[in-house]
Amino acid sequence: MLEKLKELICNYVEADAESITPDSRFAEDLGFNSYDFICMLGDCEDEFDVEIEQSEAVKSKTVRQLIEYLEGIA
Repeated sequence: MLEKLKELICNYVEADAESITPDSRFAEDLGFNSYDFICMLGDCEDEFDVEIEQSEAVKSKTVRQLIEYLEGIA
């Protein structure tokens, strides 16, 4: 899941996939704004075939937290 999520992240911010780690923070390290993050969640829904509760998903501050959220609803 991490590798696919890295691909999705790179569609929204200018980051090298190799530099993205589970501990990368969306806003501080990767440069996400709230609009881009919500748009990426929509792509996550399509990619992982899940229905994301945005009010819960936006609590994810790191890549690891989002993966744990996605695994919990899959």
